Amino acid sequence: MLNSIKLLVYSVILLPLLTILPVSVSLSNTTLNVMAGSHSDDDKIRAIDSRKSSSSLSWNDVNDFVYQLQDINLTAIGGTKFDIVIMDYSKDGSDSDRFGVEEIDELKNSAGGSKRVLAYMSIGEAENYRFYWEESWDADNDGKSDTGAPAWLGPSNPDWPGNYKVRYWEPEWQSIIFGSSTSYLDKIIESGFDGVYLDIIDAYEYWSPDGESGEDRETAEQEMVDFVVKISEYAKGKNSDFGIFPQNGAALGEQEDYLNAVTGIGQEDVYYGYDGDGQKTPGNVTKELEGYLDVFIDAGKLVLTIDYPFSCSEDNPCFNKKTKKKINNAYKKSKKKGYIPYCTVRNLNYLTINPGHQPE
Repeated sequence: MLNSIKLLVYSVILLPLLTILPVSVSLSNTTLNVMAGSHSDDDKIRAIDSRKSSSSLSWNDVNDFVYQLQDINLTAIGGTKFDIVIMDYSKDGSDSDRFGVEEIDELKNSAGGSKRVLAYMSIGEAENYRFYWEESWDADNDGKSDTGAPAWLGPSNPDWPGNYKVRYWEPEWQSIIFGSSTSYLDKIIESGFDGVYLDIIDAYEYWSPDGESGEDRETAEQEMVDFVVKISEYAKGKNSDFGIFPQNGAALGEQEDYLNAVTGIGQEDVYYGYDGDGQKTPGNVTKELEGYLDVFIDAGKLVLTIDYPFSCSEDNPCFNKKTKKKINNAYKKSKKKGYIPYCTVRNLNYLTINPGHQPE
């Protein structure tokens, strides 16, 4: 009898209302806002955005991280207990083979535990395998921009073939990085990443007075600060919990606007690798870097240290007795300062799990 009454109420009262009132329907963890006879673009956008689940792990709960940009195996990484994963947004660097929402969501909530996933993005250099690159900019591959190349394009980086210096303060370059549905950052956000890992922050040193460029740009440092702040404001306007992690350029943390804009920092070669892989970083350099990094710690930011103690190969780690000692030393010193350490190979093409320092 009770079920009959419920059915009558539903048929006579509720069913007609569904034709005129907006309702919320849950389908496979996707919430769609439905208005009878109408599906706006905003509704579709909300439906897509709702599929991008955030990791249940707080930034404040991070204890370890992994950094791998090439030869990525999501299943292998997902099986580890690393809290942060720093990776490329694409399987091969191209836009056509970028990771999808479902793949990133699965990694965030993988068998090894919840993870925060950061996408690598170079903002101080252009890379000739990215979606924005045009072959005509350096058709003869001599490392110099050809006639018709954009004004923001500088010479190639001799240490990393295919990478080119950029005048990052130019609006045209910045519009490639963020600000529209086709920009680099927006592609990363669309794929569901928790944050972005910004590389070549220290490009300002190249353009600054006494820098290698010879252009002696007085405003280069401030322009990099402004660039990162704008990226942060834009991303956090879409997701207030979106992580912003610059790599290197730790001295910029002395500027309040910059410090407030970032979630943390990644710093290479603090203990090993400054003068070459496997080599101990000079004590005065370590001390200077730690002084800058402590500013981030005092502000409650995450500090990730990346060291390169492997002298045997740039591609594969070798865990011999001598190298293990270096790894232990790097982890000990980093943790003592309140940083989060990781040791790996320079080419970042290997899922390095250091003996005695497995993620927990």
